[in-house]
Amino acid sequence: MPLKPPSTLEELMSLTWKEIEPRYRLLVKREVTSANVESWLANWSRLSEAVHEQNNRLAVAMSKDTADKEAEARYQENVDNIFTPSRSYEQKLREKLLAANIVPKGMQIPIRALRAEAELYRDANLPLLVEEQKLDTEYEQLIGAQTIPWNDEELTYTDVQKILVEENDRSARERVWRAMRERLWQDQPAIHNLWRGLFSLRKQIAANAGFDNYRDYIWKQKQRFDYTPKDCKIFHTSIEKVVVPAAIRAYERRKKKMGRASLRPWDEFVDPLARPALRPFRRISQLTSGAASIFERVDPVLGAYFRAMIAEDLLDLKSRKNKTEGAYCTVYEWSRKPFILMNAVGINYDVYTLLHEAGHAFHGYESARLPYMMQRNAPMEFNEIASQAMELLAASHLTESGLYSPAESARARIEFLEDILLSWAYVALVDSFQHWIYENPQRGADPKKCDAKWKKLFARFIPGVNYKGIEKYLPAQWQHQSHIIQSPFYYIEYGIAQLGAVQIWANALRDPAAATQAYRHSLALGATASLPDLFAAAGAKLAFDRKTLQSAVTLIESQIAELEKVADQKPAEAEQKSKAGSIGVPLG
Repeated sequence: MPLKPPSTLEELMSLTWKEIEPRYRLLVKREVTSANVESWLANWSRLSEAVHEQNNRLAVAMSKDTADKEAEARYQENVDNIFTPSRSYEQKLREKLLAANIVPKGMQIPIRALRAEAELYRDANLPLLVEEQKLDTEYEQLIGAQTIPWNDEELTYTDVQKILVEENDRSARERVWRAMRERLWQDQPAIHNLWRGLFSLRKQIAANAGFDNYRDYIWKQKQRFDYTPKDCKIFHTSIEKVVVPAAIRAYERRKKKMGRASLRPWDEFVDPLARPALRPFRRISQLTSGAASIFERVDPVLGAYFRAMIAEDLLDLKSRKNKTEGAYCTVYEWSRKPFILMNAVGINYDVYTLLHEAGHAFHGYESARLPYMMQRNAPMEFNEIASQAMELLAASHLTESGLYSPAESARARIEFLEDILLSWAYVALVDSFQHWIYENPQRGADPKKCDAKWKKLFARFIPGVNYKGIEKYLPAQWQHQSHIIQSPFYYIEYGIAQLGAVQIWANALRDPAAATQAYRHSLALGATASLPDLFAAAGAKLAFDRKTLQSAVTLIESQIAELEKVADQKPAEAEQKSKAGSIGVPLG
């Protein structure tokens, strides 16, 4: 009794547990043999895709409007009545396949992942996971409702970031920064209470699965087979020794341009020469058409993917009140189509955010050809290579997009490359903090001790920004970092992937076509290869050491130096320089 594909989206969304459960029961009862394993897997995959897409679409609807109580109720009803009950059947199917001891073609690595999932599963954790999701939703609503009054308007956090990027009046930037931090400070007691509840739940989830601490549990849950917590700590030290000095050099350049003795947090994002902020687009249609032009130049197939997303309404890009903060790309598993949500307000950051999320979307398109859902869930460390490498591959085409002049393109690229350096330092901060939290559960459970530890680690990894007199606002950063609250230990992936992405970019500076082909080939592998093999297929290596990181930092800094020459030129000179060829220094 295979689950027949619905003819419409409405039919998919109307599927009930009464219709779904018999299919699970049938698959559990059916014997798995060498002769039928592929059809059995296909039926399981399609059933699981339907369950996931239902839940996913309802979650998306809720994030589009966090104040929509009906959307929240529909999502929670699905979690309670379909998604959570399906978990026990998914576990039985995992156990059934593993017990059959059959490894179908292309399933060697996915079965390793299924085995880890099966070993972690506990019935006792199902209600705890539901409760954790409820607290996550409560946190998302709390953050989504945070606004500050400014010039007779209610500003979202995204709106505040826009002012910090665009406003050359330093006193205005300081006022709005302080106003938003004060608003975050007001929610600190509520967030502290949420944290205590989440920490307690996670500690119990780990204990139920037989782990001494949540960090060890999450390591297996995230299927980190190819590196260890020790590797992460080596990476933290590599970043401290190699990246932090480069980040300080970037801050020194900024201070010199701004004529400041020190940088305050409201000085970090504005143009250091007080030039008007880059405003590459005013309408969302300009953003999407410019991005489509960029992707077509990187690779015509990628361009076609993006134009399909535009045509099929798979983009929700404009910022608005009560929309969840930030940006994400998700994949509707049954439809095998990606969806992007972000909060564009017309600034340069929005362009790079779309390039980033489109990389995830291209990963979804490329891996969609794999027959089983289990083959398409690549490791998160590689998912982020898809996005971060796309940012770098696309950057050389900013001028042709019609969104930037040559000088503006150079300026945007400088900002982006400096941000890579600063982001590595922040990744090390966040990941170090999370290791400390879960290695020291008595202190990690206490929000006040977490606040103190965050301040200490901030001084270690981000010494270039002066918080004197406003130290009390520093903890608001970890409390506003959804990866810490909602997705624990999902952050080091960005740093690991960024190092791989820079290696791919270095390859592209030598041979763009070959590098792009290797990139697409690696995305198409989905989860059918190990993490080191996925990196290798993309033309990179999985690394944590200082030497590899130093090569990447050297390339970035040399590129910044060359781009500065274009960014500081008059428009005609910049145009001539741009036509002379791409700026590029191969990675050694």
